Amino acid sequence: MANAFFSDLLSTISERGRTLLGRSNPNNGKQDASELVELCEALLSGRGEASGTAMAREVLDRYHHLDAAGRLTFFQSLARNFGPDQARLAQAIESWRANANGDDASDLHFASEPRRQELIRRLNRAPGGTGELVSMRSDLISLMKGNKDLAALDRDVVHLLSSWFNRGFLVLRRIDWSSPANILEKIIRYEAVHEIRDWDDLRRRIDPVDRRCYAFFHPALADEPLIFVEVALTEAIPGAIAPLLAEEREPVAAERARTAVFYSISNTQRGLGGISFGSFLIKQVVEELRRELPKLDTFVTLSPVPGFMQWVKQADDVPLGEDDRQLLESLDKSDWPENAELTAQLRAVLEPLAAYYFLKARTPKGRLIDSVARFHLGNGARLERINWLGDLSAKALRESAGIMVNYLYRLDDIEKNHEAYANNGEVIASSAVKKLLKGEGRRLLDMRLG
Repeated sequence: MANAFFSDLLSTISERGRTLLGRSNPNNGKQDASELVELCEALLSGRGEASGTAMAREVLDRYHHLDAAGRLTFFQSLARNFGPDQARLAQAIESWRANANGDDASDLHFASEPRRQELIRRLNRAPGGTGELVSMRSDLISLMKGNKDLAALDRDVVHLLSSWFNRGFLVLRRIDWSSPANILEKIIRYEAVHEIRDWDDLRRRIDPVDRRCYAFFHPALADEPLIFVEVALTEAIPGAIAPLLAEEREPVAAERARTAVFYSISNTQRGLGGISFGSFLIKQVVEELRRELPKLDTFVTLSPVPGFMQWVKQADDVPLGEDDRQLLESLDKSDWPENAELTAQLRAVLEPLAAYYFLKARTPKGRLIDSVARFHLGNGARLERINWLGDLSAKALRESAGIMVNYLYRLDDIEKNHEAYANNGEVIASSAVKKLLKGEGRRLLDMRLG
């Protein structure tokens, strides 16, 4: 109710501001980017609260009427012409050089701030401004491809959004079958790992006693989940996704559950890309689950490996002989998992190769190739197990030959694992995964001797 009150208040201020400005709602015709830039300059130069709120709303409204080319021109103008005030910055630099003290350093800091940051702050004052800016950032991400001159603008937007969406403002809410229908519909729409086919499928994931779903919300986007995680309560660590999602399955009684399985984590707002909520979400969900179910002692993921087959097929450093490469051509046949002999041959090659992929393979910049691995290992998890044919969906077979992995969150080791990965790039892995890598080493030796 408080959010609704302030939203209504802002709308009232905005409409009064329109009256003061003598402006009406923008028409639905094609908007010119240069006129929008002029309006942004006026917004920056104004001081009145009501007129500023109205003008910010008008900028956002007119932005919607720009076509793709107009939006690119608008963003390029913000990047090129809304940087620091050059005269003010030069004066601050001279003052700093003449008398380097704390006050001058502070003046230099504020003088170096690009004007577009203050513009974005003022746009955020408009009714619904926060959500509009997140959407605008999504457009910016799309237009950045091939337009490197927009990078500085994107950094400024991310800088501000990171402050507005920091953990202190986020609210954790459990999603269940009693949640509002509009939120449940968004869970269906935004699920990015394992498609939710319909409402019955959604109910199977959030309603049984051994299922949980949690999401982070922000006060400015009250009905928009920012990120959500689906959890299965099980008796042991699972190695395949199908039994968890099966229509006909027997729910696990809460008193028998010992393991919480995070099997799907989905970000919902493309415009918040690069602003991480996932680590906070997992840690808080673990706390919630331990409070509710004290007998839980294992917290683990069942995760996809989206970059594996692309690496196998395209990377120059993949340790494969010619016979192995010919064998991998059989993966192009959709029915290969049904051939037991072929499956066994592929497993002997791909399981050890997956261990190599996680423990040895790196990008030219020295990073882990797999984005899911970077996320969980960076959060302090341990690479626990590689699961052959853990996911038989068409997408998983294409991206990872069906391989899934478990990342184990052992609470006493999270900080130590995080430090090892963050400081030294070390992947903490179980002995089972390391043994697979040793098997890969023996296979490579046999190839060289042969």
